[in-house]
Amino acid sequence: MIKITSVVTSLFIGASVMASSPKFHQGRLIVKIKEGSQLPSSHLIKSSMHLFKSTYILRTTNVLELERELRGLESITSVNKDFYANREELPQSVNPHKVAAGFNKGSGPFNDPKVSKLWGFKPSKNKGMNVFAAYENYDNSQSEKIIVAVVDTGVDYNHEDLKDVMWTNPGEIAGNGIDDDGNGYIDDIHGINTLVRDSEGKATMDIMDGHSHGTHVSGTIAAKQNNGLGIAGVASNVEIMGIRTVPNVSDETDVDVAEAFIYAAKNGARVINCSFGKSHNEGGDLVKEVIDFIGTEYGVLVVAASGNSSQNIDKRLTYPASFESENLLVVASNSKWGMSYFSNYGTKNVDVIAPGSSIYSTVPGNRYSSMSGTSMASPNTAGVAAEILSRNPNLSALQLKNIIMDTVSKSRSFSTKVASGGLVDLASAVNQ
Repeated sequence: MIKITSVVTSLFIGASVMASSPKFHQGRLIVKIKEGSQLPSSHLIKSSMHLFKSTYILRTTNVLELERELRGLESITSVNKDFYANREELPQSVNPHKVAAGFNKGSGPFNDPKVSKLWGFKPSKNKGMNVFAAYENYDNSQSEKIIVAVVDTGVDYNHEDLKDVMWTNPGEIAGNGIDDDGNGYIDDIHGINTLVRDSEGKATMDIMDGHSHGTHVSGTIAAKQNNGLGIAGVASNVEIMGIRTVPNVSDETDVDVAEAFIYAAKNGARVINCSFGKSHNEGGDLVKEVIDFIGTEYGVLVVAASGNSSQNIDKRLTYPASFESENLLVVASNSKWGMSYFSNYGTKNVDVIAPGSSIYSTVPGNRYSSMSGTSMASPNTAGVAAEILSRNPNLSALQLKNIIMDTVSKSRSFSTKVASGGLVDLASAVNQ
């Protein structure tokens, strides 16, 4: 009787602690080993995945017990749980509708019928990014195709304005159930899904967007220009790699984000768009270290939303935006009338401002809609980064970041809000 009571009491206390603590994944740990050491063996480890350098992801049947076991070993330098971001509502579509084909009411150098709705393409005096001017008399035949990874809720890769700009893995044969290119993923034709894993814990390949957020982000970056359909993306010679890592209610984990970033870099992405975040960093520096690693080893720039809490993230940190990394570009949002009321800011942790209010873009089912958020400002900037890279493919991640920051359209009202003091300007960036 006493033994039973003790067990029940222990379980109750454990459950209470877990309920009041940040939520973490119950099946995996993030482990670093000392140089020259090997992973220890344990009956609690179901499988392991080498992520980068000395960092491994361990799948386990008991997170807490394995954590205790590993912390006592000399070969282990750190052990961290895989924390969730916490649920929050992602930006939603506003009155999505299909654009009738053949209605040509383009603007500037584009024939896409609804491009006139992209107020962010207008000159900076209208609070836009000066996109139209960047394409006047421009021939992109000599530019290099740039892969942009959209780490988000997935992508509708069949969308009329996106199907021709989707990245397709050249080393993979669709549907044969084989890892043809030996990159560790089976049938990863357009990307991977870290939210749905097979029996061995490996990411699967269905990246179809069940929300609309990731499709909207993708259209802003890369909707096919001058195809007589819908809108135009900011970048002219680009492919979208879709990585489904953000659940429809947000709540992504550190491991899923880190794996998505590593996958993108190893498979050729030069820009990663990150329209998500969380307010606490319980799980160490895994994501920051990955951003540093892929920037140095693969020349990847991560473009991240600053967040939508109307706060100074120099003081109230949010992640990954508040990480200090030269390979990370953080974006606040503006509207036609100035900084968006919801946008986070900070002259240390936020780098630039870009259009993020009432942004018109693609949503699933060959439809189009407006959304607002720094989630929309980030892909506008990622599109700018991709276009600069396509014209100057030898730039490092830091050089690319510096060009974007050094060529902003400065404003007195933005000087106290972001490090660069201004609004992203594509024409200035490509013509410097």
